[in-house]
Parts: sequence; C-alpha cells; structure tokens
Amino acid sequence: MTDKQEESWTNSREERQAKGKALREQASWNKHGEWAPAAGRPDPISLLQAQDVSRVQHLVPIKYGRMVESAFAFLRGSAVVMAADLDGTPTSGLLVQLCGDAHISNFGVFATPERKLVFDVNDFDETHPGPWEWDLKRLAASAVVAGRENGFSEKENRAAAQVVVQAYARAMKTLSKMTALDVWYYHVEVDTVQKLLAKASKEGKKSAKKMVRKAKSKTQEQTLEKLTFMEDGRRRIISEPPLLVPFRDHLSEEEKEQLTAEQISKNWDEYVDSLTPDRRRLIGRYRPVDIALRVGGVGSVGTRCAIMILQGESEDDAIILQQKEAGESVLETYLGQSEHTNPARRVVEGQRLMQASSDIFLGWHQGSLTGVDYYWRQLKDMKGSVDPGALDEDGFKTYVAVCALCLARAHARAGDAAVISGYMGKGKSLGKAIADFSVAYADQTERDHQALVEAIESGRVVAETGV
Repeated sequence: MTDKQEESWTNSREERQAKGKALREQASWNKHGEWAPAAGRPDPISLLQAQDVSRVQHLVPIKYGRMVESAFAFLRGSAVVMAADLDGTPTSGLLVQLCGDAHISNFGVFATPERKLVFDVNDFDETHPGPWEWDLKRLAASAVVAGRENGFSEKENRAAAQVVVQAYARAMKTLSKMTALDVWYYHVEVDTVQKLLAKASKEGKKSAKKMVRKAKSKTQEQTLEKLTFMEDGRRRIISEPPLLVPFRDHLSEEEKEQLTAEQISKNWDEYVDSLTPDRRRLIGRYRPVDIALRVGGVGSVGTRCAIMILQGESEDDAIILQQKEAGESVLETYLGQSEHTNPARRVVEGQRLMQASSDIFLGWHQGSLTGVDYYWRQLKDMKGSVDPGALDEDGFKTYVAVCALCLARAHARAGDAAVISGYMGKGKSLGKAIADFSVAYADQTERDHQALVEAIESGRVVAETGV
C-alpha cells in the first residue's frame, strides 16, 4: 500500500467514496470490458515451461497431465499466463493485498483455531500487493470458463460473471460502513454458505452438505490413519509413489549424508522462530519423526512439497504438517518485487493479512540443503470445498457470489473499502464490462488450452495423465 493511500483512511467515509467516484474519470467502467491478446503476446506454453526449470523434473509431466484435462484445469494452473495478460489493463489505481490466483476453486471451508468452520480464500502462493481489479477479473473469468465446462448457456455464464462483480460491490459497500476492527473480525460462517446454497437449488444444498461433511471428516486422526502406519513403535508415512514418497525412499545415500542432524535442527528452529511465542510453546511439545514428498494441486505440481509427522507425548498424540516450496509471485514481474526477501514469508504474511482466521502453525523456513524457501501449515485440517462442476445454474451463481463476498472481505483488510466502493457504485455497469472481459478471456483460455493439447501431441510438452 502507498503512503498516500494510507493517509486517505483518516478522511471521512463520504470523502473517500467521493475520491473513488472521481477515479472513474481516469479509468471509466467500460474500459474494463476491453480486452484482446496484445501484439507480441508471450507464448503461454513458454511461460509455463519457464516455471518448470526449478521444479522436480520427474513430476512436471503430472502437472501438464492435470492441466490438459479441460480449459478450467488449464486456467487453474496458469496464473502466470493471466498475470502477463492483465499487465497493462485499465485499473483505478487502488491497491489491496491480492490473492494472485483468485479462481473459483481457490475458496473453501476450513476450521479456525476455535474449531469453527468458515468459508474463505484458501490459496496464497501468488499473493502480492496490486490492483483489486486483477483478482476480481480472474474470479469472474474463472466463472465463465467453469460455467462452460458445466454446459451452461453463454447467457448464464455472462450472468455469473456479472454476479461476481455485483456481489463484490455489495460486499465492499457493506464493509465500507464498518469500523476497521469490525472489518478485521468479519468472516463467513459455513452455516451461512449452506443456507444460501440450499435456498438456491437442490444441487446447491447437496453440494454444501457434501463440503461440510468432507471437512468434518478430515481430522488429524483421520489423516494420520490414512497416511501413516506404526513400525517398531514409531509412526511412519506410507509410500504411494509418485504422489507420496517418504524421504527414506527418495534421498540418495549422498543426500542422506549431506542432510545432517545439525541442518535438520536448523531448519526446524527457523520454522519455530517464525511462529508467535505461544505457538512456539505448543509446537515444542512435538518432535519430527518422519517426512515424505507429496504431490498435490494442479499448477503447483513439481514444486517441492513435503509432509512431516510430529509426535507428541503419547502414541495417539501426533499431527501432520505440510511444508511447501514458495518462489517469486507471478505478479512480481509486473507489480514490483515483494518487500519480503523470503518468498515463503511473503506467502505467510499475505495469508495472515487476507484470511479472517489463519492456521495456528503457519510459518516459514529456508532449506539448509537446497536453499529453497518453504512455508508450513497443517495438512487437511478440517478442510473442504464445493465442486463447481456439481452445481446447477442457480447454485453456481450463488456459489460464485459467496466467493466474491469473501474476496471483497479479504481485500478490505489492506485496501480502502470506501474508495473502492465509491469507484464501483452498485457494480451493475462495471459488471457488464467485466463480463465482456470474462467472456473474451474465457475464449483465450480455451485457445491456450488447445495450444497445450497440440504441444503435447507434437512432443513439445510431456504429459502424464490419470495421476
């Protein structure tokens, strides 16, 4: 955030809204609907392959195998492509903390430290300060791409994109009337999401129930039972290559010798130091006993991701943490370098800023052996999500509206809701413009997906499907 923007928060809400309204002159609503591939647009396949250089090479084909499944899968894995396309598009000049990858499948249910289920943004690998329009346009475009995959009409898909913008505008107006502290405390409870989806349609009700049921079943006990076994009185992680490979099976003898107890201790201490003092006391009751490489997601496949068992004082007292590689945000090329030299800290601080409630074990460290930066969190701790593909038209529009509400809440934490609300108005006209953008960008995504299909067929890209 700029100093000038922070100073504006001392003005009255009416003054800030007027400031936002005045910004329409430099970036009119209709300009947001104008989009076409730029002359000399970077080749999307080349952008994706540039990310592969630092990744675990034998896992990269799995990434492309997942991305090629559909245009929506391609969109999910190609934040780097859309970042390049958004560069130079009209903005109001108002900054927030961006998610950076705000598509409709990056929202879901998780448990707060008080064990209450909330619905919120749940992916922050690309988080970085930037114009709020970038997140909103990615969310709206993802609604069109996913709606097409569901077989909805173009009229319905365009309407879904407009719903995203108008729901965001309504939420921002509501948030602009709150105190800063009320905005900070505001969250979306899962019961609210269930009621909205149940009211929308029968399919919406079924999807919401399934989401909550799945979240409640994903306890630490269930995860331990599924992913570990006991051997000689010690808990071990199962082996399911290539998606789950214990370090004991993965590291060469040379690497095992290089990874000394001192280095492991240094990594662990650095992570623990990134936690608050009370949580350091809590994690101090556990000790690491096993670690494994684990593959998950779509676009992140090939990044170094591991899970670690932490054993407490008794056999039934254990938890599993996930550590995931963090690199430079895809937004930094266009919006400037992060203030954090450690990319993992960028992810953690961005998540803490945007989420209404974050994982108590969220932290970071830098690997002694590789120099790679990692962030930590609990694995599958009461987490669940809605499958957009299982929704009908009414349920789908309700779902994307909830996502837009959560995005607005996240943006309002670091941005100025009153100024953004003043710029947007009711969101109806701006919604029509961003719907135009979303349809055009959905067309481009389908072309990019086809380019990936052809790259695989020609042998330029190697893909491994069904994994």
